[in-house]
Amino acid sequence: MPNWDDLPIRDELRGMSPYGAPQLDVPVRLNTNENPYPLPEPLVRRIAERVSEAARHLNRYPDRDAVELRTELAKYLSRTSGHEVGMANVWAANGSNEIIQQLLQTFGGPSRTALGFEPSYSMHALISRGTGTGWLSGPRHHDFTIDVAAARAAIAEHRPDVVFICSPNNPTGTAVEAEVVLALYEAAQAAKTAQAAAAGAMVVVDEAYSEFSHHPSLLPLIEGRPNLVVSRTMSKAFGAAGLRLGYLAAHPAVVDAVQLVRLPYHLSAVTQATALAALEHTDTLLGYVEQLKAERDRLVTELRAIGCEVTESDANFVQFGRFGDAQAAWRALLERGVLVRDNNVPGWLRVTAGTPAENDAFLDAVRDLMKEKSA
Repeated sequence: MPNWDDLPIRDELRGMSPYGAPQLDVPVRLNTNENPYPLPEPLVRRIAERVSEAARHLNRYPDRDAVELRTELAKYLSRTSGHEVGMANVWAANGSNEIIQQLLQTFGGPSRTALGFEPSYSMHALISRGTGTGWLSGPRHHDFTIDVAAARAAIAEHRPDVVFICSPNNPTGTAVEAEVVLALYEAAQAAKTAQAAAAGAMVVVDEAYSEFSHHPSLLPLIEGRPNLVVSRTMSKAFGAAGLRLGYLAAHPAVVDAVQLVRLPYHLSAVTQATALAALEHTDTLLGYVEQLKAERDRLVTELRAIGCEVTESDANFVQFGRFGDAQAAWRALLERGVLVRDNNVPGWLRVTAGTPAENDAFLDAVRDLMKEKSA
């Protein structure tokens, strides 16, 4: 039987693997950074009301500019970041992955390059390659923070068209200081200016886990920096991974530019209605975030007490190790009914903060594993 290697696919896609985490039926699933708490019943009822109203008009295309949704997202960002943004600064799409794709379709593409600091969110590299954008991997220190001096040198050498900064970083959980972002932004603009590219380079700060961070949002940095973009998602803090709603904040010119590549009517009326309902319940949903932050901090403390190394985390997950064989440790935990994530970072695994009961089961499994390891 033929496989995709027998098809005339693009050369840069050969040898690649689709993105995905194992979806296994086990008692404790802590591998995909989902919010473990179901949506509260008042919100479920409100979603039903809004979707029911939207259903009456499904014979018509949805608002292609998602004006009401973007207005409410702007209000949310302004309230939680302390930096005022308006509807013209915000764009929404089907998950932050589509936001990244639209940015790369607009500012990347053939003969252009993107640079990120690995290990980081693997979709940055995958979507870059999928849009014909060359991918470059930038340097990090051993503690997974960005090596600023080496990063500036890499930017000056390679002159990328798009630079990705993930804060908090997935899979390590490390946050990025504003001073680091500013240094890399300035380096990216200077590198393109030296190349006689007057428009400069785009810098994308991926804040998918910002609500879980000890650090303030980097959103205020977009002021006066038209080439800086902050991307967000409703999958994590809002507990709406099944909704698939991502958004960005940037200069209005960026919002206008990505609309050159957006598909017509890309956000369904049902998606917009559901997201608007969720935004009405922001305070309740952010209350769950506080619970998850406390559980994340408990995981850090108890994993260290067990004897694991743990990377400082500002997200809703924890990177832990170090294991001589991380894949073997992953399988050992799976045999104990706990599914975590192996991100191919040598010696390390990642666990999502779950409910207290799920976290207890995970910690018991790690204790059992460590006892077996030391026996």
